[in-house]
Amino acid sequence: MKRLNFSLVLLCFLIAMAGNSQENNKDKRFKVHTLAFYNLENLFDTVNDTTKFDEASPIMEMNADREGVYRKKVKNMARVLADIGSDVTGNSPAVIGVCEIENRDVLVDVVNDPLLLGRDYGIIHYESPDARGIDVALLYQKALFRPISHSSHVVKIYDDRTRKRKHTRDQLLVSGELDGDLIHVIVNHWPSRSGGEARSRPKRVAAAKVSKRLVDSLQAIDPYAKVFVMGDLNDDPTNSSVKDVMNAKSEKEDVELKGIYNPYENMFTKKGFGTTAYRDAWSLFDQIMFTKPLIEKDYSSFRFYKAGIYNKQYLTNKRGRWKGYPFRSFADGGFTDGFSDHFPVYVYLIKQVD
Repeated sequence: MKRLNFSLVLLCFLIAMAGNSQENNKDKRFKVHTLAFYNLENLFDTVNDTTKFDEASPIMEMNADREGVYRKKVKNMARVLADIGSDVTGNSPAVIGVCEIENRDVLVDVVNDPLLLGRDYGIIHYESPDARGIDVALLYQKALFRPISHSSHVVKIYDDRTRKRKHTRDQLLVSGELDGDLIHVIVNHWPSRSGGEARSRPKRVAAAKVSKRLVDSLQAIDPYAKVFVMGDLNDDPTNSSVKDVMNAKSEKEDVELKGIYNPYENMFTKKGFGTTAYRDAWSLFDQIMFTKPLIEKDYSSFRFYKAGIYNKQYLTNKRGRWKGYPFRSFADGGFTDGFSDHFPVYVYLIKQVD
């Protein structure tokens, strides 16, 4: 509790320093919650599901100690999820989008790890038709977030040559109250760049169109809807799926009433930050963007305060040719005792409490 009180005072001070007058913010206190997204990198169990191609997962391909590796992988995921945002809020995230999970059971194991058990996380998950058998899901602290509705939305893509349907991850839409405020969260894992960025681009454009349609449908009901679009997009903030289809803006002043703000574009273009690396080049595939009402300056309800990439030292390779890259779980056919090939991303939301 003392740490949370300190966080409220600190946030008040930082807001004042950011441009609001000291007088206006004097003695004001703010609630703060974290929303996060994390690609859990092949979080599969050790049971062969005959309805999926899970035998090609890294754990199933191992010849020894699958159970031990699985338990360690689960504990590593729980450690990261427990840590995100805790240095400011004194708590793990209120809401967490995840991807690259095989099923609900693996998430049950994660949220029941001792590091997370006391947070009492609920799980919202649907099985996707993805060829690899991986899904997206939402975790939420039951004391902080109350789901009202949720639904799964298909992304229809087709092979360039055969025109046959290629199955990918569905998108998850969850609406609910975060500490009394209505928000909507769309969790994504857009199609990969397999076959090359240009050749695979139409698949991610198709996925972006589904996300944009969901945002538009929510805004048609309420133009002031607070909507978050989060996920591993397999595209950078500057790619056409994000810039053109989602029409996401990098500057707050450019966001119109029904527009979308993406705080990760400037991190990528101006600071060179990324969430995943390949061949000595960083990409910022993991993003959280959101609608205009979240960037207004009336703090009587939750507003965006800050976005970040959770790239603590323990999540980073310390040596070798992958030094500085995310410390992934699986490499060269074995378990590394690492975490994921992606860094998590997060945003802080604040609301005035007195």
